[in-house]
Amino acid sequence: MERATSPHPLIGHQVALLTITGFWAFYVLVVTLRAALLDYNAQAILFERRLMVALAGVLVTWILYVGLRMADRRSLGFRVGCTFIGAIPCAVILASANFYIFYLYDPISLFKDPSIGRSVEDLREKLGLSFWQEIADISITHYFFLIAWGAFYVAIGYAREVREAERKMSRFAQAAQDAELRSLRYQVNPHFLFNTLNSLSSLVLIGKPKEAEAMIQNLSNFYRTSLSSDPLEDVTLAEEVELQRLYLEIESVRYPKRLRVKIDIPDALMGQHVPALILQPLVENAIKYGVSRTTRPVELTISAKSEGDVLILSVLDDGEAVDPDHVGGNGIGLANVRDRLEARYKSAARLDTQAIPGGGFVAMLTLPLNRRIAR
Repeated sequence: MERATSPHPLIGHQVALLTITGFWAFYVLVVTLRAALLDYNAQAILFERRLMVALAGVLVTWILYVGLRMADRRSLGFRVGCTFIGAIPCAVILASANFYIFYLYDPISLFKDPSIGRSVEDLREKLGLSFWQEIADISITHYFFLIAWGAFYVAIGYAREVREAERKMSRFAQAAQDAELRSLRYQVNPHFLFNTLNSLSSLVLIGKPKEAEAMIQNLSNFYRTSLSSDPLEDVTLAEEVELQRLYLEIESVRYPKRLRVKIDIPDALMGQHVPALILQPLVENAIKYGVSRTTRPVELTISAKSEGDVLILSVLDDGEAVDPDHVGGNGIGLANVRDRLEARYKSAARLDTQAIPGGGFVAMLTLPLNRRIAR
């Protein structure tokens, strides 16, 4: 049985000690400046005792830290409540230490004017304060100081927790995007295989075994090449075009007299990276609607050009006129392309389709350029 591990603490001991020490150093500085402005007597002795109180404060605040650390990973309201409640006994303990250091341990006169009181004890008697009133008065001051540190601690911990949650959400979002891309990428293969098996079946039915054998060999080569690539990795445009050549060789067995292929891509763009098989549904679409529905030769052109910071890939055929309902590209193949572009590039890429007057169809992919074009 695997032993569960406790969550990583939001704030480590070193950071906590540094913040506690910094808070109490600030306390000593402020109180010392106040005493100097009020012109208290025996400044050196008082400063030493303030340091003693500060050391006691560091110890008490550390105890508060240990308690608050136990509330890590709980709700923010729970942690704030623990801070307010836990600071109460800590403030009382600290006030008692403060009272002893200044009032009971070797009392000294704070003021230079003897008429005000020779010592703190004399001043306390003139004010008529009891022991517990003194403790309560000092506790209030230290309570709000401890609350300030506690709020600072909770704020740091909560901010770190939020950052951890954001990083986790980012990892989950990336994992979801990767899963979506894999799903869409693998969706291309069965869709393509279905169309190819239909073509293979047609060749068998019409008694063309040699052509069927050639198609099977080409299909094997195509799948060996396409399935060896990582579905999350892009390929160069040259590799993508080569995959389409393999596919078109399969279709050329089926349409030896009708299919004409033209590749019009500058060498400077062949190094651009594109999603693997992103052109496959577009080429299949041209075969299905442009080549298979006519008896005359049809030229299928794959072209590429750059405009500014975008790459435009086009698959064009000069086949028969396309049904207006098909222009929007609502089939499985074109929908897959749009989904893959959205998952991979968001709004930075798009697919546009258009019927050509007089016959033919064009599908255009607009993608961001991702490497410098060779000059």
